[in-house]
Amino acid sequence: MFSQGEIYNDIKVSGIEFLWGYALSILVGVPMGILMGWYRRINAIFEPFVSALYASPRIALVPLMVIWFGIGLGSKIAIIFLGAVFPILINMVTGVRTVDRDFIKVARAFGASDRQLFATVVFPSTVPMLLAGLRLGLGHALIGIVVGEMYAATAGIGYMISVAGSTFRTSQVMVGVIMIAGLGVGLTEALRAIERRFERWRPDNRR
Repeated sequence: MFSQGEIYNDIKVSGIEFLWGYALSILVGVPMGILMGWYRRINAIFEPFVSALYASPRIALVPLMVIWFGIGLGSKIAIIFLGAVFPILINMVTGVRTVDRDFIKVARAFGASDRQLFATVVFPSTVPMLLAGLRLGLGHALIGIVVGEMYAATAGIGYMISVAGSTFRTSQVMVGVIMIAGLGVGLTEALRAIERRFERWRPDNRR
């Protein structure tokens, strides 16, 4: 498997899908979470949809993603995005809502604009919750890779696991599982280490 080089292409494909899907989930989840946490009207509009999508099993949406985006990169990126974005978004909402109101009052007293308030008070205060959301979203993103590629793909680690399983090649299945698990553990521990460095930024720990 390694000598023939096929697995390297699978790793490359899965890596590209993961990076795109996870990056999009951050680009959408972070600003949307800040807006929903700060503005009640925006939260009232989007919160029911977020709750409904977060509660629904994302695997049920896989056929729809394939119909919309085909079996190429698009459908897998969409599946990974849907898996990772909600933990990030919800944690950001929680982070914004737990910002120390005294800090906000002081910033307002010094004439800080909304933009300055977000940059100097709100966002720094949400960093611990953001990192926790990134860590949770990471696990969902890795699940999305496997599910999406097992359902409709022509390459990738999930596709390799699916093909190997259907032909009873246990060793290849285990290689794929170990690779995904190893990546998950490595990235999770890296985020956990960063999270510990920002632990003192949590509102309860700054008093």
